[in-house]
Amino acid sequence: MAASSAVLRSAASHVLGGSRFGGGGGGGASEPIKISCVRSLSSAPNHSSGFGAAISTSSRKSVARSIQPIKATATAAPPSVPKSSSGGKTKVGINGFGRIGRLVLRIATARDDIEVVAVNDPFIDAKYMAYMFKYDSTHGLFKGTIQVVDESTLEINGKRISVTNKRDPAEIPWGNLGAEFVVESSGVFTTTEKASAHLKGGAKKVVISAPSADAPMFVVGVNEKTYQPSMNVVSNASCTTNCLAPLAKVVHEEFGIVEGLMTTVHATTATQKTVDGPSMKDGEEAEGLVRISFLVLLVQQRL
Repeated sequence: MAASSAVLRSAASHVLGGSRFGGGGGGGASEPIKISCVRSLSSAPNHSSGFGAAISTSSRKSVARSIQPIKATATAAPPSVPKSSSGGKTKVGINGFGRIGRLVLRIATARDDIEVVAVNDPFIDAKYMAYMFKYDSTHGLFKGTIQVVDESTLEINGKRISVTNKRDPAEIPWGNLGAEFVVESSGVFTTTEKASAHLKGGAKKVVISAPSADAPMFVVGVNEKTYQPSMNVVSNASCTTNCLAPLAKVVHEEFGIVEGLMTTVHATTATQKTVDGPSMKDGEEAEGLVRISFLVLLVQQRL
């Protein structure tokens, strides 16, 4: 496990609906800002003022006033899954059968509105895909059935899934395989230009399972309502952002966030070294993962 801390002075505006965490700037205030955790019935907060009536520059007492707890939800109901153009289940293809790709497939097998029809990974053959999918060291043994039909076909719970091993996403025949939506979970094609290569093979939409430098980023329950049908390539942001953004959204809307301190306790990732050695990312990740604490610099930058 690895822990990291970062002062959130400028969160991505497209994740928190255009609002930003602002820094304190120059000199400090003469009095500390204090936050009230209750809302008075006689004085509702004015959200347009940022903090509203719930925050003052001095402590306030509520004497002989009726007090009502704040009611807020971090997430709304998940958006409905778009139906396939053929009128049946949403047909999905997965590029990259690592941690995220395998979990997407596991979740899809438990749903009746999504069907994974193809998986592409240039480094894993069908036999090893089946083994890794069935025996998961974190989530346990897959409770359904899985078998290798041939080197290009898996059968999971009686449904066949095509297997390809293309390095170039433009060469994956998503259209011929029946996939309309592609989950880009290889961790390689994270920009709009690179991920758009899937569209050349017949895919209609691409969802990147990582932060993107330029693709629109969405967190369900935070800003998914701003999605436009014209967006063919989008990002689902980072795992850390998906943990933080829903909570930050509620706090920001109810009180207003001027500055925040976030600590993430992060699971070990595939790029970490088991022992000290050279790293393609940064010096900190070159150190062995048995260290209890180190800075996850890349995640901090993407927040």
